[in-house]
Amino acid sequence: MGAAAGWYANQLRLELGQRNHRYARGRPHVESYGNPPIVVYEPDNDCHGNFFTPAYAAIAANPEWARRFDKVHTQGARSLPKPRFDLKRRWRELDSSMSSDALLMNVFCTPGVAESAAVRNVLGVEDHAQPVFGWKARVPLLSGKFDRTEVDMRLGSLLVEAKLTETNFQMREARIVEAYRDFDTVFDRELLPRVELTTTRRKDAVEFPEAYSQEFESVIDTTIPFDALAELRENSASAIAAEEFNAARASEGGYLSYQLIRNALAAYAGGCSFCVLHDERRPDLREEWFRVMSAVRSAEMRVRLKVLTWQELAAMLPDDLQQFLDVKYGIVAPGKTSSPVGEATGLD
Repeated sequence: MGAAAGWYANQLRLELGQRNHRYARGRPHVESYGNPPIVVYEPDNDCHGNFFTPAYAAIAANPEWARRFDKVHTQGARSLPKPRFDLKRRWRELDSSMSSDALLMNVFCTPGVAESAAVRNVLGVEDHAQPVFGWKARVPLLSGKFDRTEVDMRLGSLLVEAKLTETNFQMREARIVEAYRDFDTVFDRELLPRVELTTTRRKDAVEFPEAYSQEFESVIDTTIPFDALAELRENSASAIAAEEFNAARASEGGYLSYQLIRNALAAYAGGCSFCVLHDERRPDLREEWFRVMSAVRSAEMRVRLKVLTWQELAAMLPDDLQQFLDVKYGIVAPGKTSSPVGEATGLD
């Protein structure tokens, strides 16, 4: 499954790279040092090459939405040339043409989309709240504390995880996943996909952080348990003891699809629904989704868990936004044919 997931993700990256290479002409941008290069855009007055213009105007007018641009591209200094317009500006993750968060905001920040009856119907949202991006879910833990990571978007009673070129839904150590308060209430742990982990690092270094739509954050330390940590602090040879402790755990069991597990638990704790938005060119992600959903114990909970493709959602969107998604991402409504990659220009 891992090899297939990598193949689908790489094929989509190649197509998006080709589309944005053409689309970026005439728009302020740079290309990464990697091979193949990835297009990263920079703002240009009231426009931004990575965003549909009406969506970008709405983001600029909403301080909460605009705050998403505070997240710095973690590999920008190493992997990208300096911006051309503002040499002091640091690259942001939302500048990347591969960013699933940027795609999510392109869609739901466009005026009228979040309010659309058709969009709310397909998502199963009844209330009329505005989107909240980077929502802090605070999933309860057995310890009485809360998880600190975030959900990509909350729309009323719906939590949304957006995917584009990310390879998978991440993996975590079993002791981390099993530390959630409602884990055994929601899931049959024997049915969840497992993996043998060979490192205790939080996150491997990657050229492009859009490979991850959530950071590995938790109030649970992922290297040393709290009781062991307290003991080590009192030990004059703590550094040596910690190294030996971690070496003994260099390989341990874990769970695949951590983000799905965690967000389902967030939905359960908050009385919400949860939806994964992914590209139909990523059947591997849908397969991973169904493997996790098959481990959900309650039928009532299963109906609150949804999966939808960007292509299915595109059918409900305004025509000019559909054209933007077609040219820049190759996303079109079911039954339509996307524009040829070599013609990914225009949309002034």
